[in-house]
Amino acid sequence: MTTTIDGANAPSAKDVLKLTLAAVGVVYGDIGTSPLYALRESLNAGAGLGEASVLGILSLIFWALVGVITLKYVVLAMRWDNRGEGGVLALMALTLQGRTLDEGAKRALFALGVVGAALFYGDCVLTPAISVLSAVEGLKIATDAFEPFVLPISLGVLVVLFLAQRFGTKGVGSLFGPVTVVWFATLLVLGLVHIAGNPGVLRAVDPRYALAFFADNGWIAFATLGAVVLAITGGEALYADMGHFGARPIRWAWFGLVLPALLVNYFGQGALVLADPAAIENPFYRMAPAWALLPLVALATAATVIASQAVISGAFSMAQQATLLGLSPRMRVRHTSQSEIGQIYVSAVNWALLAGVATLVVGFGSSEKLASAYGIAVTGTMTVTTLLAMTAARHLWGWSLARVALVLGGFLVVDLAFLSANLLKIASGGWIPVLIGAAVFAVMWTWRRGRAALAEQESADSLPTASFLARIEPGKPHRVPGTAVFMTARPAEIPRAMLHNLKHNQILHERVILATVETLSVPRVPGAERLSVEDLGKGFLAVRIRFGFMQAPDVPKALARLGRMGHAWDEMRVSYFIGRNALAASRNPCLPRWQERLFIALYRLGANAGDFFRIQPGKVVELGTRVEI
Repeated sequence: MTTTIDGANAPSAKDVLKLTLAAVGVVYGDIGTSPLYALRESLNAGAGLGEASVLGILSLIFWALVGVITLKYVVLAMRWDNRGEGGVLALMALTLQGRTLDEGAKRALFALGVVGAALFYGDCVLTPAISVLSAVEGLKIATDAFEPFVLPISLGVLVVLFLAQRFGTKGVGSLFGPVTVVWFATLLVLGLVHIAGNPGVLRAVDPRYALAFFADNGWIAFATLGAVVLAITGGEALYADMGHFGARPIRWAWFGLVLPALLVNYFGQGALVLADPAAIENPFYRMAPAWALLPLVALATAATVIASQAVISGAFSMAQQATLLGLSPRMRVRHTSQSEIGQIYVSAVNWALLAGVATLVVGFGSSEKLASAYGIAVTGTMTVTTLLAMTAARHLWGWSLARVALVLGGFLVVDLAFLSANLLKIASGGWIPVLIGAAVFAVMWTWRRGRAALAEQESADSLPTASFLARIEPGKPHRVPGTAVFMTARPAEIPRAMLHNLKHNQILHERVILATVETLSVPRVPGAERLSVEDLGKGFLAVRIRFGFMQAPDVPKALARLGRMGHAWDEMRVSYFIGRNALAASRNPCLPRWQERLFIALYRLGANAGDFFRIQPGKVVELGTRVEI
């Protein structure tokens, strides 16, 4: 048996193959459905359908897939992990560990990470809309009679998809990998058939065709980059999902199936368009023979549903991370599987996504129009990832400036080129992901500032724990049997809930635990490192409970470890006291008036702390107080 460096068992070849199959379905669903529209939009944005233009655009797509996805994400980003986890928030948390960063730089990097997370939500709204709509549009190729039904069918598929989220994907998740493998195999076969009819299209692997396209078309070629980026929209999903599958299965899936299938299909579409310029209407579905069209539409719809499911699950995970990192109010997180840690359901995010997706589908009406809005969020997040990686390389990994510029500088130039080209789409729909991102950023930034202002207000009226303990005498106040757990963010200060309980009930429990939950900048904290305990005397314990930003905080389960640490623990005789503030606007607010009002609204909408920390309702005592901010 082989072991990893830390002593854990390394996965066997069989396990890696299973993970590879699963990765095909989850990691590559987004990028795998791009052939439905990416080349069509690129050709429509390009300068006509001449051979030089078609080969130039194919060359751009080829080198985008090789340079951005293969080199940046599959080869390099797999090394930018935060203890095995990837994604923009994980990379931000890792980067902030750099010891040579000053506080100003850390604040800037934190804001950059928030921008990346905000843009990710814009992508989460657009991906299901354009993917499902582009798949169902294949019905129009079969017969014009289907055209009136494309929009209702697309909406029906999306509504069913979002309604099913509450039940989790455990039952159908096992089908994701096999269905997506069939999808990529179909892409491969369709592409090979048309390449065989015009093998000269393979000349586009020569980068000189891309350079000639720019030299001949100038500004039009630059604008075309905004459509070419549609072929690489799954890069961030690939990086974010590395914690679920590991680097090796993701790489095996990419090099063994996904990359060959994508390249062959794009080249096959190019060969078809060169042979029949009328196929530009929908080159993907035009590749299929008439008898295979309807089965292909069904398969494409299934593939886009799987791609959408991966994006939705990513949104749920991002929401959980944002909550634990203090970027959003507590959200009700429901675990839909007892065995799969990542299987969660966040109701608020689910319905917000459905509303946004349905609005886009109805408002735009076609994948061609939606493509004008797609790309800005993706390229923005890609740019943020590169900037964070450059900072981590310089301040955490000890790279020289020359090495950073040589290895990562080229990726930044490419990211900025794609982002700049997509900014040209703002007037034609690109403002939508920017607006979504700006709204999410405003919520996250306001929540963080509001929490800091609230903590400052609470701290100003607080009583130091040491002073409180000095006043306790035998029999004063009266001590009652049992354990009281007071949830507090500041163990050096007595929680307001305790002061209110003492004021109104004139009692203290014989044992009091001041429990502070901390979210560390690592994905997961091992159980052995979960608790640290300080005995304050007079029956008081200060307990710090540590979780990673990928873990669901289960306070009762964590505190049960006290029994193994030599402290008596009886869950049946424990009460949890939680303070809940009633916020009110102040005449002299700590925040701008609009932020103050937004923070108060967000605070009221936040999930109950007891539910969030997974405490049984019958054991929770909530004590509130009015606070002006």
